[in-house]
Amino acid sequence: MTTDFTKTRELFHIPEGMIYLDGNSLGPLPKAAKARVASMMADEWGELLITGWNKAAWMAQANTLGDMIAPLIGAPAGSVTIGDTLTIKVFQALAAALELNPNRKVVLSDNGNFPADLYMARGLIDSLKQGHELRVVNPEDVAANIGPDVAVLMLTEVDYRTGRKHDMAALSKAAHDAGAVVMWDLAHSAGALPVDIAGCNAEFAVGCTYKYLNGGPGAPAFIYVRPDLANTVRPALSGWLGHAAPFDFDLDYRPAAGISRMRIGTPPVIQMAALETALAAWQGVDMHDLRAQSIALADLFIAEVERQCPDLTLASPRNGAERGSQVSFAYENGFATMQALIARGVIGDFRAPDKMRFGFAPLYNTADEVRRAAAILAEILQTRAWDRPEFKQRGAVT
Repeated sequence: MTTDFTKTRELFHIPEGMIYLDGNSLGPLPKAAKARVASMMADEWGELLITGWNKAAWMAQANTLGDMIAPLIGAPAGSVTIGDTLTIKVFQALAAALELNPNRKVVLSDNGNFPADLYMARGLIDSLKQGHELRVVNPEDVAANIGPDVAVLMLTEVDYRTGRKHDMAALSKAAHDAGAVVMWDLAHSAGALPVDIAGCNAEFAVGCTYKYLNGGPGAPAFIYVRPDLANTVRPALSGWLGHAAPFDFDLDYRPAAGISRMRIGTPPVIQMAALETALAAWQGVDMHDLRAQSIALADLFIAEVERQCPDLTLASPRNGAERGSQVSFAYENGFATMQALIARGVIGDFRAPDKMRFGFAPLYNTADEVRRAAAILAEILQTRAWDRPEFKQRGAVT
């Protein structure tokens, strides 16, 4: 292993005494982000004002950051851009994908997909009113349902609930062999494991930057378009910044060349400044080293929890190669137990109806933290510390 994860840990602010196992929901603050955002606000926005779009290269930043994300998902330079939310990028990619396969009407997905992706697919289908169908099957049944009526295979590589990982290469090939277009959501993959989006020949991919990429709450999403399609796909959301010449102020829309046509509105410049520092932390990180360490941390957690917490049931694949970088345990009192853990400084999260989720990010998580987290969990269960009224009160976010 060539990557020194003790050095990458130093790049992030982890509050004293906290064991943070929730990077699969929101990554921690890169220490450099504070100064970078302060500089952007004072020196760029403050001193340059509107001239910052040129002098500070704000206008180019979406594609510049896209090129920083590209190697993390196995994409070539010039094929990724950022902006807007992941939900918007799902809409963009799916709309373009359906147009590539106009004679078919089925969008195939699974019930392990993130619900927002399914919501957006149904909304798009309802708006098109062209007889499309969203077909949702069990994750293990996807391959068997790839048939001659499928227009688009739309999947999230890693199941947000259990960490179950699809075989991206095999399913992409099966879909292409059947004449379908392929679209992957990499929200729980980018920064968590090696991705080879170009190698699997997928037409589209989308993902967020606030989970394992540590871009901060509300950080913009990314979209990938296969290079051979980038000059021909039609952006259903024809935004001003996706125009070939925004400052010509044409009344008619002309899409920009390449990936830039998938830009929509004004980019969040302050948020992109924070994301820039987060992406810089990946310099020198070998994704295969990261994957090996991720599996080792998760395997250690599973072993420690199963040894000490017999009431919990593993809800994730036991084989590390079959899951992403998270582990879920099912427990009927899972919500209250997670709140008790959080009160003790071990941060994970909960997904209904009964799953406690723990994410493992080798950039900043250690084996010692994993052992301590499991021990604290065992103590909470053994003493029934979770069985207190304050731990059963649900907030807006679980």
